[in-house]
Amino acid sequence: MTLAATPPMGWNSWDCYGTSVTEAEVLANAAFMAQHLLPHGWDTVVVDIQWYEPAARAGGYNHGARLELDPYGRQLPAVNRFPSAAGGLGFKPLADRIHALGLKFGLHIMRGIPRQAVLERLPVEGTSVTADLIADTASVCNWNADNYGLDHSQPGAQAYYDSQLRLFASWGVDFVKADDMLGPYFDAEIAAYRSAMDRCGRDMVLSLSPGRALSLSRLEHLRANAAMWRVSDDLWDVWEDVEAQFARLARWAPHQRPGSWADADMLPVGRLAQRAERGGERLSRLTADEQRTMLSLWCIARSPLMLGCDLPASPPETLDLLTNPDLLAAHRAGANSRELLRDGDLVVWAAESTTSEDRYVACFNTGTAGLARSLPLADLGLPQPHGWQVREAWSGSGAGITAVDRVPALDVDLPAHGVRFHTFFRA
Repeated sequence: MTLAATPPMGWNSWDCYGTSVTEAEVLANAAFMAQHLLPHGWDTVVVDIQWYEPAARAGGYNHGARLELDPYGRQLPAVNRFPSAAGGLGFKPLADRIHALGLKFGLHIMRGIPRQAVLERLPVEGTSVTADLIADTASVCNWNADNYGLDHSQPGAQAYYDSQLRLFASWGVDFVKADDMLGPYFDAEIAAYRSAMDRCGRDMVLSLSPGRALSLSRLEHLRANAAMWRVSDDLWDVWEDVEAQFARLARWAPHQRPGSWADADMLPVGRLAQRAERGGERLSRLTADEQRTMLSLWCIARSPLMLGCDLPASPPETLDLLTNPDLLAAHRAGANSRELLRDGDLVVWAAESTTSEDRYVACFNTGTAGLARSLPLADLGLPQPHGWQVREAWSGSGAGITAVDRVPALDVDLPAHGVRFHTFFRA
């Protein structure tokens, strides 16, 4: 069985709650997802960074923070934020409740080993070595001071990751977002984490972050070790962040395949930033057209879809955005995703369905003024351009096919930063 045979879809706590999410907030979002989004394929709930820090706060990291660790230097949920973890139960009670909703449970973890474990010389489970003997104290993250990297030339380094993944498996973890892995690219750490995951006794999806300046030269190593990997830094609810993903996804989309997905990052839609970064609590600053553009691009490029919003507090139109059947069909069963055309502000993407004769064409306007074009069907990747019918996803209505010099063509009228997402089908 291929894990992540289609691009993963779920919710992550970061855009809402930053470092300080609580068990109650996770469960509220999980319950909403199970009721409203699970039938559409959204099935994974991820607790992001600092779940092991009792004093975690909104708006940044606490340098030198005291972390909740077990006797072997492995992170445990902070009981003041995750009360069901009391008594050494870890995330198992929370994972059980999420599984009972029909969902999968995921968590975030930083590369390496806690500095606290190194300072205290805690033993590595199942070995005779201690944390200080396996840490690479010169290998540090430049934005989070919790961990050192591991020195994989030392006996016991692999054993630490093995023990961490065994612990996660005992909790029922289905998804791990491993951070500080890609920028710079830590190939030994990635391979060691993959090896530990393979031996942990439970199937888990491995997601790698953060992805700044990630090169296609890493593709085969990424495919061998991870199910998904970020291709950018954090994306927020500003148009410039969305627009920058057009070029990145054009580079990575032709290489998407089951079990191996380039990830354009989370979707900042709905209500955001209750206790997070980059501004105070708000509805997404992206316009309705910009949000449709983002969802359309992510879906036709088959990026994983991870929500960053507080689902229960988001408006009804957010739910409509996330359950569009034509977009999700392209996301689930698309193939040969590619950028066909870039002409000034006009960008055109195409893909085919693997389960039907359907074809998908997304026309984007990256400019600040409206744009109208007539596009010959033969230029849109459509074999035998006669005989097609077409439906536009966001309006739900048919789209205009006309003849230009007796050549069938698709007429598009695009608002600023807007999209028209077309499904071509045979009657």
